[in-house]
Amino acid sequence: MADKGSGGSRLPLALPPASQGCSSGGSSGSSAENSGNPRPPRNLQGLLQMAITAGSVEPDPPPEPMSEERRQWLQEAMSAAFRGQREEVEQMKSCLRVLSQPTPAAAGETELAADQQEREGALELLADLCENMDNAADFCQLSGMHLLVGRYLEAGASGLRWRAAQLIGTCSQNVAAIQEQVLGLGALRKLLRLLDRDSCDTVRVKALFAISCLVREQEAGLLQFLRLDGFSVLMRAMQQQVQKLKVKSAFLLQNLLVGHPEHKGTLCSMGMVQQLVALVRTEHSPFHEHVLGALCSLVTDFPQGVRECREPELGLEELLRHRCQLLQQREEYQEELEFCEKLLQTCFSSPTDDSMDR
Repeated sequence: MADKGSGGSRLPLALPPASQGCSSGGSSGSSAENSGNPRPPRNLQGLLQMAITAGSVEPDPPPEPMSEERRQWLQEAMSAAFRGQREEVEQMKSCLRVLSQPTPAAAGETELAADQQEREGALELLADLCENMDNAADFCQLSGMHLLVGRYLEAGASGLRWRAAQLIGTCSQNVAAIQEQVLGLGALRKLLRLLDRDSCDTVRVKALFAISCLVREQEAGLLQFLRLDGFSVLMRAMQQQVQKLKVKSAFLLQNLLVGHPEHKGTLCSMGMVQQLVALVRTEHSPFHEHVLGALCSLVTDFPQGVRECREPELGLEELLRHRCQLLQQREEYQEELEFCEKLLQTCFSSPTDDSMDR
């Protein structure tokens, strides 16, 4: 994940030009140097200078003192950076104070709505701040992740649930230490439950985002995912009517198959080939590109998957040939067409299973 920066600090727009002839390290000339026998370096700076000038006929001129303007710019830049980081940590602490408050016990409808709005605003600000990986680490050190997993993933308001799931994903993506903390808190089980059962489509989409951040390129997360029957949850998500959920679920499945081909046997034993083919038979949509991509990944270098695709009752060969005709000359579906052609080549060009196994 790209670090978006602190956001709270602003550095000067331009660095004042360095003094002419400025270079790193080295003392002014001495009798030893003038005689052609340079003095051995006494520190890292001197060693660097020796490495730079090694083999040079003419040594670099000695560095000039840093100008007052340049020195002031560097001091201001460093102060701004540290000040911005401190300010963002204070913002996170303020957000966590809001989120830690108990829900008003005897509040009216207006007060409850205002309280929820304040909590949602705190979660949104945290999600923005935690795009910066340093802030995400600080958030976890402030026990923010405990609060999210223990309280807000199961909050009554869907607006709090989906914002909590989004924040978990934002903090976790590509940061192994945070992923391990989140997994240790039992978040994956709750996120899979949200993906599978929540009545709010936005909650389910954000839960899938967080799940993806916890299992892609994360071995411990994938093992938990397998133990919790995550592939079945993913398959059910692809069968829903929410287009974004279907596409993202199929994309995650394809990614996991490419990255972890050792689990192809597990998926075949679950009937994944048959279920993916059934999805391809539904009314055509851009979602099919990702389903066919997942099916391609499942059969690549995996004879069991190829044999299942050849089962006559599936009618996959006829389906693929018909789909190829449908997609010809339609540029927007070229990737789907390529998947169809690859499946035809992989599954239906070899004359026998024996030759395929060899």
